Amino acid sequence: MFYREAGDYHTSYASDNQTFPIRFDRYRYYAVLAVAFLVVPFVINDYWANAILLPFLIYAIAAIGLNILTGYCGQVSLGTGGFMAVGAYACYKLMTSFPDVSMFVHVTLAGVITAAVGVLFGLPSLRIKGFYLAVATLAAQFFLVWLFNRVPWFYNYSASGQISAPEREVFGVLITGASAPAWATYMFCLIFVTASALIARNLTRGTMGRTWMAIRDMDIAAEIIGVNPLKAKMTAFAVSSFFIGISGALFFSVYLGAVEVGEAFGINKSFLVLFMVIIGGLGSIFGSFAGAAFLVLLPVVLKVVGVDLMGWPTDIVAHLQLVVVGALIVFFLIVEPHGLAQLWRLAKEKLRLWPFPY
Repeated sequence: MFYREAGDYHTSYASDNQTFPIRFDRYRYYAVLAVAFLVVPFVINDYWANAILLPFLIYAIAAIGLNILTGYCGQVSLGTGGFMAVGAYACYKLMTSFPDVSMFVHVTLAGVITAAVGVLFGLPSLRIKGFYLAVATLAAQFFLVWLFNRVPWFYNYSASGQISAPEREVFGVLITGASAPAWATYMFCLIFVTASALIARNLTRGTMGRTWMAIRDMDIAAEIIGVNPLKAKMTAFAVSSFFIGISGALFFSVYLGAVEVGEAFGINKSFLVLFMVIIGGLGSIFGSFAGAAFLVLLPVVLKVVGVDLMGWPTDIVAHLQLVVVGALIVFFLIVEPHGLAQLWRLAKEKLRLWPFPY
């Protein structure tokens, strides 16, 4: 009754292979997009934007990028924070060097630059994998943070070592700086999130996504049947780094406004995005959104319950957050390795059989 494929007829291969072939799924996503674009901008305030919506949108892009590399291609990476820093500093240099160019171009070019850097650091994946690849990407994380700290050119020889986003407008509306309205920054990030999700969804459903999953499942067998491991791994690193670079550019320019690389893009950032992918579900675009939403909302919920209602000290609540996240990761790895996305799939399967779910 609530969720059925019955009655969905397709008369062409194009309609059968569309992104959401089930009519209910299409209407559901159309409704979500309609609310996101037509309702939320009119009711949003600064608190909702800065505490929940902007972090969720930006981390969702980063989680999509890491999920492509780790969930779909099977290449473990611990350098997400470093690649976000590349996107942030690339965006900063572009904003200061070409002030008349649109911010859409700056953010997109920051993603392209990050993709090139990601391919460079992805070269070790041709020889090593698993734990050793994770260590190699971890080394990339530390190297990139060191580079941005030690080379003054990246922060325009600022005495403080910080980078600050200058004020920029899009269609006459300010989107960077302290005076930028909440709805404008939200809409700017939402456009990139929507485009990133559509691109990632179609890439993972196509030939490129199938080659990534073949490498993930068994790289030797994939090479035997004709998959080029060089092309598959390098494209995964490039696409993943592209999305992560966009998230880093938005994190710096739209959300924070001023960053110091060691504090904003340290190793904790890499682990945070990795935890989002693990909890949300490896190999799932929806899981990237679910994991980002969960870990963005968790501190807010714990603060409301622990500090505001229970009266606990703030430091106790902060430590409790680490305990909860660690326990959830262990739980999902043991009980449901595919995360929240698999729970959503099971719920849809039960709806298909309602009122007689198994």
